[in-house]
Order: sequence, then C-alpha cells, then structure tokens
Amino acid sequence: MGAVTFSGVRKSYGDHEVVHGLDLEIADGEFMVLVGPSGSGKTTALRMLAGLESITAGEVRIGDRVVNQIAPRERDIAMVFQDYALYPQMTVFDNLAFGLRRRKTPKEEIERRVRSAAASLDLEPYLARKPGQLSGGQAQRVALGRALVRDPQVFLMDEPLSNLDAKLRTQTRGEIKRLQQEVRRTTVYVTHDQVEAMTMGDRIAVMNDGRLEQVGTPEELYERPANVFVGGFIGSPAMSFVTVAASAEPGGGTRLRAGGLDVAVPGVEGLPSEVVLGVRPECARVWDPSHPTMAGPIAGEVAYVEALGRETFVGVDVDGGHRMVVHHDGRATLLPGDRVEFGVLPGALRFFDPADGRAVDAARVAA
Repeated sequence: MGAVTFSGVRKSYGDHEVVHGLDLEIADGEFMVLVGPSGSGKTTALRMLAGLESITAGEVRIGDRVVNQIAPRERDIAMVFQDYALYPQMTVFDNLAFGLRRRKTPKEEIERRVRSAAASLDLEPYLARKPGQLSGGQAQRVALGRALVRDPQVFLMDEPLSNLDAKLRTQTRGEIKRLQQEVRRTTVYVTHDQVEAMTMGDRIAVMNDGRLEQVGTPEELYERPANVFVGGFIGSPAMSFVTVAASAEPGGGTRLRAGGLDVAVPGVEGLPSEVVLGVRPECARVWDPSHPTMAGPIAGEVAYVEALGRETFVGVDVDGGHRMVVHHDGRATLLPGDRVEFGVLPGALRFFDPADGRAVDAARVAA
C-alpha cells in the first residue's frame, strides 16, 4: 500500500520554522500536487517524505510504516529531480537500469523492465545514446523512466518540468499523467505552476508560508477557495478582489458598494456590512443589458488588454481605484484608456472576511 500520511509534521532550521504542523493524507494510487509560491514549504515537505531532510516533529508514514528514521533507499520511493540527475558517462539503457542493478535484480528482469519503460516513454531509439546527445525533453523522459522501472510504492517529483519550454511542458505533463494512470502508483508532485497543478492533480494541496491552506480537487479549489490566498493563487488570470460595503436590498438580494462599484446582486443574503468580494475573470463580462442574470453596470477605464485569440482579458480600473479583470469572447476592440461598462454574474461571486481572509460561510450566501 502506497498511502502517504503527514501527521503534525514540522521542520525548523534553528529557531526558524519553515513547515508548521503539516497534516495531509494521500490515498494509495492518488496523484497529489503540492503547489505554492517559492518559500511555501512544498519542496521541504517532499524532501522530508523522501528522507533527504530530517523531521523536527510529527510523523511521516508510507503505508503502515513510520519512516521518520528510515534511510531514503529503504523507503521504497523513486524521485524525479528538477535537473534530471542523469549519469553523463552512461547510456540511456544503463541510466534506466542503474537502480535495478544496485538492488541486484536479475539480468532478465532488468532487460524486461527497461524495455517496457522505454516503450512507454518512446525512448527505444535512444537507448544507446548518452545524456549529452539528448534534448531536454528526452532527458526528462529518461529521468521519468528511471523512476518507473523501479516500480516503487511512491513516486516523488520535484518541479520536473521547470527546465522545459512551454510546448514541451504541456506535452510532458500529459505523458506523466498518462503513465501515473497506467501504473496507479501514489505520486506526490511539487510545482509552483498552478496550471500544472490544475491539469495534473487528482487533488491539490495549496501551501503558503509553511502552512497548508486548502486541499481539494482542482474544481473545489477553483470554485470554492477557502480564503483569499487560494482564490488569488489558483486561476489564471487571478480572481479580482474588492473590499465592499454590503447592505440588504428592500426586495431581497444585496447591494455592494466601493467607489464607482455600486451594484445590486440578487440571490445573495446575509453578508456582513463589510466583505471582500472575489470575482473570477470569466464571471465579469462587458455589459449586456439583455443578459438574464447579469448585475451592473459597473463603469471604469481600460488599463490593459490581453488578446489570446479566442478570448480577451481586459484589466479595468473601476472608478474609485479598484482594478478588475473582465472576460470577452473573441477579440475585443477596446484599447487602454477607453471607457467601458461591465457586469458580474451573481451566482459565481465569492465573499471573504476582510479580517482574516477566510471564505464567508456558504450557508450565508444563497447563490
């Protein structure tokens, strides 16, 4: 069983604590992504699981074993590093076979496993080459193959795609996800790239400043962020935030006010008098009075335009100093400096406590 459990795990360097009581359960066969900005503690957590960093307090389990004091080579894990860590003097075949030979695996079994991994990763034409003769994508696949042939309980991957160009990253993350689904091995994957996290993980653990902010499926984190940090980190472009005054409308619903933002939103009840409004870009659209549920209009000045072909994102400085990102299907004719009106979709609005950034209880918000 390759389930992984962090129980109250802490890591300190002297008086400086970098991981603060991490509690996280990863199911057998699950693809779990640890995501967060630099310094969030995600790589330190992975290295503690691998045995490359000592644990200051708490327990780490792989299956039924507490592995705090177990040497890395005895943990039945395989790690894929950011820099590939291939042996330059060895052929691709020998790099793939290296770990098996150290474990004195029979020659026939080594041949079978290496050939199988090479076939899965389209590496068969390169088995006689050395790493210096490979492209970055090919070298990354060799690193993946070396982990794959070991057939461990747990795969650990530390930003394995960060050295690849954008097109190759997209291709390789698809290969990693396919392989993980085929072998059904527990995988713990560290990245700072939330697009990687959203497209690859069965679940995502969002970390910030050594603390676990939220764990959930990509959909849960996107649709129901636990706090302002998760709402702003997950999603591209990021969620827009505005601190607004909220008051009940006589006929139902709530009026939200902040500078030039003054909008009545139906179906939202029971908000505190001051609240942080969170709006995903796709939930803010150029004003359409015929839209059945759009609330607005909200006026502002175009600050920038990001045209992406089939869609455009427009940064709008709302009168009063708040910037919001507005979505437009296709190419927009707007230019920086233009005046524009837009509306928001009430059912997709999210609300947060201005004091601690936590999401307002969903029971208080009837979308």
